Amino acid sequence: MQIEMTIKGLMVDPVTNMPIIILRDKDGQKVLPIWVGIFEANAIALQIENIATPRPMTHDLLKNVINDLNASVEKIVVSDLKENTFYALVYLQAGGGTIAVDARPSDAIALALRARAPIFVEETVIDNAKTVDFTSEKSDSERLQKWLESLDPEELGKYKM
Repeated sequence: MQIEMTIKGLMVDPVTNMPIIILRDKDGQKVLPIWVGIFEANAIALQIENIATPRPMTHDLLKNVINDLNASVEKIVVSDLKENTFYALVYLQAGGGTIAVDARPSDAIALALRARAPIFVEETVIDNAKTVDFTSEKSDSERLQKWLESLDPEELGKYKM
């Protein structure tokens, strides 16, 4: 089953200093942190903060190409988690049908924000993410888990570029 999520925040992991996208369902019951690269976080932050760039960024270019081909982004789905790596699909409406395109979750999310398309996560991904150790040391993993659980909603979204 797919669960619709929104971006609750974009922040920096205090353990690894890597950006994290925090996805949350509408009821606030399910949360999924996804670690992303600096450049991908920047692309997402620019869109969240409505910062216009003088030239199209990569995700703007992709959205423009999709639109110019008379297609549209229907939705994106974080579809799988294998060996600590998240996978996503971008669903495009084109030529009267739907096309699923493989993508990194960070790119799919950046595109979804620009196309104003919904973000979904497979429920199995959320369940499996709860059991995965994303850090190499157990103490770091436990510290990060406690940090994620104690997040103040006011702190979310305070990603600094």
